[in-house]
Amino acid sequence: MSVKPRLTYLNGRGRMESIRWLLAAAGVEFDEVYLETKEQYDKLIKDGFLLFQQVPLVEIDGMKMVQTRAIMSYIAGKYNLHGKDLKERALIDMYVEGISDLMQMILMFPFSPPDAKEKNLESIKERATNRYFPVFEKILKQHGQDFLVGNKFSWADVQLMEAILAVEEKLPTVLSGFPQLQVFKTKMSNVPTIKKFLQPGSPRKPPPDAHYVETVLKVFKK
Repeated sequence: MSVKPRLTYLNGRGRMESIRWLLAAAGVEFDEVYLETKEQYDKLIKDGFLLFQQVPLVEIDGMKMVQTRAIMSYIAGKYNLHGKDLKERALIDMYVEGISDLMQMILMFPFSPPDAKEKNLESIKERATNRYFPVFEKILKQHGQDFLVGNKFSWADVQLMEAILAVEEKLPTVLSGFPQLQVFKTKMSNVPTIKKFLQPGSPRKPPPDAHYVETVLKVFKK
């Protein structure tokens, strides 16, 4: 019997949420350990668990992996979500990097000072509708296939679906000008593993609230 991957992070989205999405999309069950105090975090560093003194930490296949991108690349490769050849892998990596840039803005939004929230939300809207979503709308329209690369479910599809839902939480009508992305979202919602992850009671975390922000600041305070 194989050991489930073990994820160590806070009880919230942050940089771990994309990893949860990818494991769930691959149909992999996992266990989680939640950091709630600075002492827990400091102990991980002291015990040599965190190579660069940062979480996420994912224990998988006998490895203690850090660095979000490396973790996700390993999972995508292990579960055949990283393309059939180098060219497909390059496209998937390129799309994932682009989506990650948008996700970084969403990740930092809860930590915005109150007087900057409106401006930062406008920045997310502008980037999503003018820079990132048009790219994927065009890709899907040009090749007329269900998925972004090679007409096969991949890491890039998972990442895009996560980003779409994250932006929609803040801007519910953001897809109004993107018919291909609307169809993509519907199809992705019906992929069995994604559908399961979107159900109540799954490991998917809710949008960050004040308690989550407070916990992050407490655990990682200098």
